[in-house]
Amino acid sequence: MAQRKPRIGVTGAGKKWSPSWWSTRLALTLCGAEVERISVHHRPSGLPLHGIIIGGGSDISPEHYGGTLSGKVKHDHERDDLEMRWIAKALRDGLPILGICRGAQLLNVVHKGNLYDDIRDLRHHTYNRPGLLPTKQVYVDERSQLGGIVKKPKLRVNSLHHQAVHEVGQGLKIVAHDLDLLPQAIESTGKHPIVGVQWHPEYLFYVPSQLRLFRWLVTQARLFMRR
Repeated sequence: MAQRKPRIGVTGAGKKWSPSWWSTRLALTLCGAEVERISVHHRPSGLPLHGIIIGGGSDISPEHYGGTLSGKVKHDHERDDLEMRWIAKALRDGLPILGICRGAQLLNVVHKGNLYDDIRDLRHHTYNRPGLLPTKQVYVDERSQLGGIVKKPKLRVNSLHHQAVHEVGQGLKIVAHDLDLLPQAIESTGKHPIVGVQWHPEYLFYVPSQLRLFRWLVTQARLFMRR
């Protein structure tokens, strides 16, 4: 009898054409998972989930973290509410969680941390043009869970963000930073499998260290199934 595949939920924008969704789905499929899309336009199937990815996208509304960001910034209040509910459910049920870019920031906010509204003026040593190619250097704490996943102390990653984790939330710790010492990854301080990265590994799934993030989530989801 074939082993049942773990089912991973992936949150994100509700647009019909979403490169992030399709890239994430491909990465998870390569790692042996079934994938379910979650958005304000995609109703849950009702099937049990064994892990979840909180995906990247628009800025988080500043009222959730005491921010002051205003002006021409796109917020999605419905998506904020939806994803915060899913994070709360995942924390309550013990589901493994991978946060990607905005998703890492939202994990930090739910854990009562806050964000830099805009890091562009804080950049002095890091290439700051947004892009999908791995042009930014990130230094990983080799003793961390993330270090054990990616198996490298230094990564080349992409960068599509202008916000970042500032004060880390309760039960989380910063485990990677860039050349400007801005946080680039967080993880749980406890046993709950939670990792959040500031870059977009779904666009770098052809890089072994980046595919390992999805493989880690699928492995944790299989362990969750056996509970």
